[in-house]
Amino acid sequence: MTKIYLDHAATTPVHPAVSATYIETLESVFGNPSSIHSFGREARKWLDDARKTLAQSIHAEPSEIIFTSGGTEADNTAVFGTVMAMKVKGNHIITTNIEHHAVLNPCKQLELLGFEVTYLEVDDNGQITVEQVQKALTDKTVLISIMYGNNEVGTIQPIREIGALLKEHQAVFHTDAVQAYGIVPLHVDELGVDLLSVSAHKLNGPKGIGFLYQRKGLDTTPVLFGGEQERKRRAGTENIPAIVAFSEAVLIAQQAMEQNTVNYSNYATIMTDVFNQQDVTYEMNVKSAEKLPHIMNVSFPGTDIESLLVNLDMAGIAVSSGSACTAGSLDPSHVLTAMFGKGSSKLRNSVRFSFGLGLTEETIKEAAQLTAEIVKRSVK
Repeated sequence: MTKIYLDHAATTPVHPAVSATYIETLESVFGNPSSIHSFGREARKWLDDARKTLAQSIHAEPSEIIFTSGGTEADNTAVFGTVMAMKVKGNHIITTNIEHHAVLNPCKQLELLGFEVTYLEVDDNGQITVEQVQKALTDKTVLISIMYGNNEVGTIQPIREIGALLKEHQAVFHTDAVQAYGIVPLHVDELGVDLLSVSAHKLNGPKGIGFLYQRKGLDTTPVLFGGEQERKRRAGTENIPAIVAFSEAVLIAQQAMEQNTVNYSNYATIMTDVFNQQDVTYEMNVKSAEKLPHIMNVSFPGTDIESLLVNLDMAGIAVSSGSACTAGSLDPSHVLTAMFGKGSSKLRNSVRFSFGLGLTEETIKEAAQLTAEIVKRSVK
């Protein structure tokens, strides 16, 4: 049985060139970049070069990149670090009700500490408006955290327009770009963001490494305390092999981005064409909003998601019903709940297909045909 991986929004296979870079660096660059001897200086050179590459990928300066253990730490640093640094200016936070839990759960924790959080509600495309942000703003607002592109349905938010709105406001603007980084071009100045989170394992890099972009001049309180690494903003010896491999993954992603966008759009078309040919009843869960090209969230009326996922897995098709971070939970997707309401049948019959490295038109067609067969068998 051929296995077809269609869950790239959860995590991605490591690119062979990235694996080779990781192993080579792991074996040859073991010095601590804080050490002044030759081994330390060599490690520092690799660290600095990787930081430059990653900064250039979002049109930032190297000093604005803070290495983290991944997207969750980057989000937590952005949220907690900002509000603690800004608490003398206010205690109000604005976010959305479809953020990743790496933002939502810190916000819930801050509510327990006395902060006020406004959760903007999305429409049935999973999108908010600039007007909603403007209406929610107060003179006590210190942080606005709105994801660039949603990890479950792919909807892209009006980040650039929100950034323009906040230009004269004291609030710090953070965007979780974990799902978008390496998929679409990002330019921090054009977006008007102060903080931006990314993670390597979403773009064929290793797990356990990411970064937080922090605009020059912005003060945040560290979340980790210890040494003076990362300009005293994130303590802990830097993971040089993972960082260097991360930079290699970014270079590859940038070179392939344009062609990947074309490929992913084509894959989505192939899948829906097969569904139509096989007379499968389905509905796209994002109908009229700009979205990330690699994510396709589909509702199959009359099916049950648990049995559907099991049958797809038995057929060798790896997909998901939502965020990988909550895949073990029986609770329905908070994203789909926000979009369609608690009583919607879509909460129990929606599948996320997500595309990436290693797929071809042939494997996509095979996956679509198998999916169509399983859906038709599963309809009650």
